Amino acid sequence: MSTPTPPAETVTALARRYRLELDMGTTAGTPIWTLVPGVTEFTPKVEPTQQEVTTYDADGWAEQAVTMLAWSIETTIAHRAHPTTGIFNAAQEALRKASRSFGAKSYVRVRYYDRNGAPDAQEGSALVTWEPDGGGPDEVDTIKVTLTGSGPLVEIVNPAAGGGTFAVKGGDS
Repeated sequence: MSTPTPPAETVTALARRYRLELDMGTTAGTPIWTLVPGVTEFTPKVEPTQQEVTTYDADGWAEQAVTMLAWSIETTIAHRAHPTTGIFNAAQEALRKASRSFGAKSYVRVRYYDRNGAPDAQEGSALVTWEPDGGGPDEVDTIKVTLTGSGPLVEIVNPAAGGGTFAVKGGDS
């Protein structure tokens, strides 16, 4: 009886591995990917809609089929402002403005990926919910941002991947 080979994957990934970017371009097909700074929490989700498809042939066992996928990102950001002018970060402002808009102006194009280069990168269009957390005089200004996908969440080549290989980078770039 042989002993199983232990897995080579022994390092636990950190939640802060994700980088969120917003397309700030004004010309279709020419994205200008801009960092959304100040992310303190990040939760990407893909949720399936399941429908029962049980037939008599299932011998009394329920059967399910996935009929739709919905994606979203829930994130909390530290509201960033310029230290001299007090003007808020442009990417964060674009999210806030989209959350208060209708029609085409209410959608944003986002992408997120593993900042260390792992093959985990997605892109899609989303609606924005902007909810300031509020708080007391001793707290920082944080915002809960929910990006609700509209259409597909597409896997992309990770922009941080150097030549398509996974590379651990130092720091928190």
